[in-house]
Amino acid sequence: MLGLLVIIVVSWGLLYLIEKKNITALGIVPNQKRVIQFLLGFLFISIITLCTIYIETLIKSIVWESKSVDYALIYKSLLYHFRSALTEDLVFRGAILYILISKIGAKKAIFISALFFGIYHVFSYGMIEGSIILILYVILITGCTGYVWAYAFEKTKSIALGLGFHLGCNLISVFFFPSQPYGELLFVKVSGVSFSEWNELYFLLFKGLFPSVLTFLFLKLMLKSNFKFFKND
Repeated sequence: MLGLLVIIVVSWGLLYLIEKKNITALGIVPNQKRVIQFLLGFLFISIITLCTIYIETLIKSIVWESKSVDYALIYKSLLYHFRSALTEDLVFRGAILYILISKIGAKKAIFISALFFGIYHVFSYGMIEGSIILILYVILITGCTGYVWAYAFEKTKSIALGLGFHLGCNLISVFFFPSQPYGELLFVKVSGVSFSEWNELYFLLFKGLFPSVLTFLFLKLMLKSNFKFFKND
């Protein structure tokens, strides 16, 4: 929590010194529109993540074993992933992205944000000493995800929608898959088919890019339709 507070203070300072703005420029203060953006983002990506898991279940013939529901653990996981997502969003889709958009334009700024988001995950996943193919895969997948979420920030002028995407993606995943400090909260994988090395790579590319592509198309559709909750004030 202290780290999050420091990031908020630093973000506020950068915005004031460079843009003469305060932290509200990031669309961080809740209002009706931003709450709806957050909930829509959370709901949409939750459905997409569940669909991706369902496709993986079919393709790999995965058998899942359900666990007893530990509501206290789920609540702790929710708080943990909310803080984690908010922290990352403030770093990669907060003050620095806002300033970059102002100084060099949205296209370049979003690309830079996405690239550093991808590189960051190489370190956060502990893969710095991994194979070059694995490192490039992580940068590509998480970079594309970061690109879509940064695009959402630029178009809505708020972190709310991207935060909903981020939280939903992380939270639904830990219901099924191992993760630290919380993982396999509802289901445990019992068995499944193994792919050859190249087929596994192809599937991982699909699994990693499918949510980002659909999310980007969803954003485009909502913006094109002039959906009122995605419009800038």
